[in-house]
Amino acid sequence: MKDQDLLYTSAVDLLIAYRNRKISPVEVTKAILNHIEETNPALNAFAQFAPERALADARNAEVLWGTGDVDKPLLGVPVTIKDTVAMRGMPPRSGSNTTAGAKVTRDAPVAQRLVNSGTVVLGKTTTSEYGWSGVSWCPQTGKTHNPWQLEMNAGASSAGAGAAAAAGYGPLHQGGDGAGSIRMPAHFCGIYGLKPTYGRVPISPVALSDLTATVGPMTRSVADAALMLDVMAGDHPADFTTLPKPQYSYYERLGERPSIRRIAYSADLGHARVDPEVAEISMAAAQDLAKELDCELQMVTPDWGPKGPDIERLLWAAHMTRAEPNLAKWESQMDPGLVACIKDGIGITMSQYMAGKARKYEYVTEIHRWFEDYDLLLTPAVSVTAFPLPDLMPQDWPQHNWDWLQWAEFSYPFNLSGSPAASIPAGLTKAGLPVGLQIVGRRMDELTVLQASARFENIRPFTTRPTAYLSARKEAQHA
Repeated sequence: MKDQDLLYTSAVDLLIAYRNRKISPVEVTKAILNHIEETNPALNAFAQFAPERALADARNAEVLWGTGDVDKPLLGVPVTIKDTVAMRGMPPRSGSNTTAGAKVTRDAPVAQRLVNSGTVVLGKTTTSEYGWSGVSWCPQTGKTHNPWQLEMNAGASSAGAGAAAAAGYGPLHQGGDGAGSIRMPAHFCGIYGLKPTYGRVPISPVALSDLTATVGPMTRSVADAALMLDVMAGDHPADFTTLPKPQYSYYERLGERPSIRRIAYSADLGHARVDPEVAEISMAAAQDLAKELDCELQMVTPDWGPKGPDIERLLWAAHMTRAEPNLAKWESQMDPGLVACIKDGIGITMSQYMAGKARKYEYVTEIHRWFEDYDLLLTPAVSVTAFPLPDLMPQDWPQHNWDWLQWAEFSYPFNLSGSPAASIPAGLTKAGLPVGLQIVGRRMDELTVLQASARFENIRPFTTRPTAYLSARKEAQHA
């Protein structure tokens, strides 16, 4: 198999090839590492690149495959970890200069599970500072570029993972999502990203964001996401909010026809501004999925939709005050948008915060009751396509010193509700930039979201690969 083909081989196919002795983990890892070394200087998807570790992992996997006694489900499959996740030897920098000198004594649960499953760890991917924004820039690593068009946003705090997946830096990438940071990079970069139900995958330490942030898979195929979620899911003593592991395999049940009666499509949730081309592509994708599932598609404007923006903006600013202690020493070296958000949050009183939480709980209850009538909700994944870095908003949108959420109105509602939600590639704009369709399910029903995603992927396979990052010179340096 040619090196170029290895870059885009799925985890499922790699495991089959390893088992049949067609290729080796070392061969695959060397091809991917060479590709990263040649192209990442232009893309900047890695906060911490670990080629020596990756080769050691690959050699160990090759030995185990040679024995025939393989009990690790992802043995020899390359993976990246988001740089907000603790790993021994690669402490999380979280995109911030304030984290210099951080030390880690143990792996976070999700990293531990991926390592124990036999993966080849390529390194840590870039993030916005403390994962605060939907823009792929931070003070610590600078710009992470969209592989479809350099100098454009790769989207949100899991941008490095999204860019790496699209660029062929291995098949499996771990992302995190507190307001859309798995789904937004998936949309911007043309890959598949799944935010599981809150609590499905452990986070340690538990995020100080009122039970909204979770971690999940970012891949180029639905099957790879299911395979990865099988490894990551399940309760853990380090996270008191985690849910038990399902009594079935997402991957093994992926091919079953989902039990769906009725699905809904909302073009704007009753309030969101959406670019016309994004709306057109998303609508066509929703219609195709409904036809494939042979079920009714209802156009809806949910009553709960317009209630979300005020709730989210208050809580987002309030929760960002967790970084306030850094301002005295580090403000000049922090993201100016994050600083503005923190300062707005400082002005929120405790009574205002508690009133906001009360509105949130009412809002979440409305969402879950609404889902009693629908098996899935489909929406655009994001209101816009990739726009220039390091802007917080597209130039033709209302400007604000920190409120990037205005173009991400479709994602955060399902962080607040804890619902599973995915972004799957729905097509390209005339300018050649990806657009994602969001598929949202009922709480704790990732399986239906995955099964519906697989059906869509079958009828609308997305095989186009980005090339813009390949044309950049290896020695290119980006601020």
